[in-house]
Amino acid sequence: MKSAICVLAVALVAGSTASAAPLKSSAAERVTEAAMTLREIHAVPDKDIPQELWEKAACVIVIPSLKKAAFIIGGEYGKGLMSCREKGAWSAPIFMELGKGSWGLQAGAESVDLVMLVMNEGGVNKLLNNKVSLGADASVAGGPVGRTAHASTDAQLKAEILSYSRAQGLFAGIDVSGGVLKPDTDDNEELYGKSVSPHDVVMGGTVKVPAEVKAFMDALKRQ
Repeated sequence: MKSAICVLAVALVAGSTASAAPLKSSAAERVTEAAMTLREIHAVPDKDIPQELWEKAACVIVIPSLKKAAFIIGGEYGKGLMSCREKGAWSAPIFMELGKGSWGLQAGAESVDLVMLVMNEGGVNKLLNNKVSLGADASVAGGPVGRTAHASTDAQLKAEILSYSRAQGLFAGIDVSGGVLKPDTDDNEELYGKSVSPHDVVMGGTVKVPAEVKAFMDALKRQ
């Protein structure tokens, strides 16, 4: 009887540990870097994303520390997070992957932080269906920088995705046409489980924000 109880206790402990497993270090590092990227950009309002565009955006994607080597070695990609507005509040985020594109980094830069605003629900649905070729499946343009968006061009106003890069202290709009965006299946399953889809997380309104991504959620508040 005692041995049976011991076996049951061990099983319960093991099950509890498995369900509460922390994010792997690489994913946890991306959360920290994405949060830091947003905080540092928001700290300089004159060089930030215009407030009115930020407030209109359906989703925000942050891909930190994208290395130049990732676009030289075939099959490499950058990874980051995306959160969407659901009933006026930011949703729990999902992990995203950016596949190889035909664009380059600023001259001399070894790495770049990317921030993308998805400006309408049509763009969101394309991203969540599977993968999106930027510039082909979804229109994309480099976004304007500053306190207001009054200088936006017609292309920027019509684009489904506005994109920005930060490298060597310079934050500016960048055209990322040619890249491929899609949800990061492995990291999303690790954080939410296999039964929860990316759509459920950012559009369903029922998935709670995991403690592991709190830093990123705090940075989204733009305070």
